Amino acid sequence: MDLKQILPYAIFGVITFIVWLIATMVQGRTNRVDDRLDELRNPLLRQKGKGDAKPTSSSAMGNVLEKAAPTLSKALEPRTELEQSDLKTRMANGGFNAPNAPAIFLTIKIIMLGLGFAIGGGIALFKYGMTQNGITSVILGAGIGFYLPEIILRLMIMSRKERIFLALPDALDLLVVCVEAGLGLDAAMRRVSEELEDTATDVCSEFAMCNMQLQMGRPRREVLHDLGIRTGVDDMRALSAILIQADRFGSSIAQALRVQSDSMRVKRRQLAEERAQQTAVKMIFPLVLFIFPGIFVVLVGPAAIMMIDGLLSK
Repeated sequence: MDLKQILPYAIFGVITFIVWLIATMVQGRTNRVDDRLDELRNPLLRQKGKGDAKPTSSSAMGNVLEKAAPTLSKALEPRTELEQSDLKTRMANGGFNAPNAPAIFLTIKIIMLGLGFAIGGGIALFKYGMTQNGITSVILGAGIGFYLPEIILRLMIMSRKERIFLALPDALDLLVVCVEAGLGLDAAMRRVSEELEDTATDVCSEFAMCNMQLQMGRPRREVLHDLGIRTGVDDMRALSAILIQADRFGSSIAQALRVQSDSMRVKRRQLAEERAQQTAVKMIFPLVLFIFPGIFVVLVGPAAIMMIDGLLSK
């Protein structure tokens, strides 16, 4: 069988799978047991009271992906422990800390591969036919669908790192206030995660996860080390190292937090000054491409019209 005979069956299979996903998403329901398990995984759900909320389409889609992930992700599952650790780290840097997040990500890549193959195959079939351009269209569609989740994940990681970097000095200032007021590090982190929940969501979610792990009995050193690895931010790693050293040697945690907060605030101000200095260079291209032609027409246009009229009158 050639590609022209296989393509309709592939398109039919992809469309059938999408319809099945939509039907399962519409009919998806969650029970109280699943809600309680989600609350144990993410303590912020208990604070927001989401356990009693009605299931949404996104949660239903998540349930579908969780059920299909173990089977569909086997083809792309990393073989070595180093590759598995790298994938888990990248997912954690993007904010996906669930144990099955890597499997769901690989499942999404496979689904997007099939969807891109179907779209590219449809374009090739109806526009180019069985030609070299048609085969190229199929390959491009499948490649774009396969690598699109990777690009989106990288953008999410970059955005989350920047949000954590910008919100961390304020969180550290409040953490210093709580520690100097007499609270322990665990209680201070819990207080910060409650107070800055709306303005620093990513930092608060990380602190809440640290509190949950500490309550479950994990050593503080491991919890702080995982905090720096999950975020992927250099300043958070430095903060974790400082807290580990302060806890090991018994030094003042408040003083260490204050020094780290001051250094991060200086770094954030320097970053803002650097971006401000880059503004003049970045404005050259829109000025030359969009604003200068209009100014040129307004200033030179009337003189050019007068010159043309003068030449024609002679």
